[in-house]
Parts: sequence; C-alpha cells; structure tokens
Amino acid sequence: MTEYLNVGKVVNTHGIRGEVRVISQTDFPEERYQKGAKLTLFREGQKPLELTITSHRKHKNFDLLTFEGYPNINDVETFRDGILKVSEDDLTDLEENEFYYYEIIGLNVIDEDGENLGKIKEILSTGANDVWIVQRKGKKDVLIPYIESVVKEIDLDAGVVHVEIPEGLIDDEN
Repeated sequence: MTEYLNVGKVVNTHGIRGEVRVISQTDFPEERYQKGAKLTLFREGQKPLELTITSHRKHKNFDLLTFEGYPNINDVETFRDGILKVSEDDLTDLEENEFYYYEIIGLNVIDEDGENLGKIKEILSTGANDVWIVQRKGKKDVLIPYIESVVKEIDLDAGVVHVEIPEGLIDDEN
C-alpha cells in the first residue's frame, strides 16, 4: 500500500482559468509544484485523483496551481477542501541532516539537562530558518529555532531531538 504525505489543502478557486488556491504544507514547494509534477487529490467520499501541475505561482500567502486537463473554474470547483498529497515513492532522498516535516513532527524534545520539554506539534517556515512549535504539558508552547546552536541532534530512531536552550528562550514567568 502506497503511503501519501500532505502537500497542501485546496481552499478555493482563483480567477476563471482553472487556478486553485492552496495553503501549502510542504517543505519543498519549488519541487512539489513544478510543472509536470504529479500530486494526488484526496476528497471525502471520492476516489483519489492524480493531477499533473501545469503552472505554479505565489499569491499573498497562497500557492496558486493549475492542472493538466482542467482549464477553467468549473473544472476545479469540486477540488475545494481536497488535500493534495505526494506519494512516498515520489519523495527524493535528502542530504545528510535534512528531514521531511512529517519526520520531525511528533518527536520529543530533550534539553541539555535531559528534561523532556514536550513534542513538536508544528513547523513554521519563517524564511531564514524553520521554527519548531513544541507543545508542553500545562505550559505555553515553546518556539525553537531550527539552527545549529540550538538543535544538537535529531534521532529519528529514538524519536527525540536534543536541544540546547539559550538563556531567555523559554519564558515560564507568564
């Protein structure tokens, strides 16, 4: 059985030429949305539909996509609320010390004292570096920048990330 990973959610149509507005959830938009790339659309109660991208552009906070064989708004209306996914078979091998978002989300974060801070629940792409949102029990979430000076080791087999928290990063006063 092929595994699929989320790439983005179709939230609306855009204009009349078959463009859809996507809230992206991929760590590699340039690769996922390049012309000719194949994505599979999953919608409730319908069979998965394989789509081939014909164009991609950024607009505000969205990625706008068009698909081969779907040239106008009426063709893509039914795509709304669908989830675009990529087959695990289509994933490219990453460089050493590069990870897919799905591998990082859910990992436990251990600080330099061996304390479990919590689990990574979300990743924000800020441009300069990713920021991991760590959910803690009974406390506010912590934002951890994914930079070498903070993230010391990622151990996917053990399901943990070892971090060194700089002074002042975690504010437990509030």
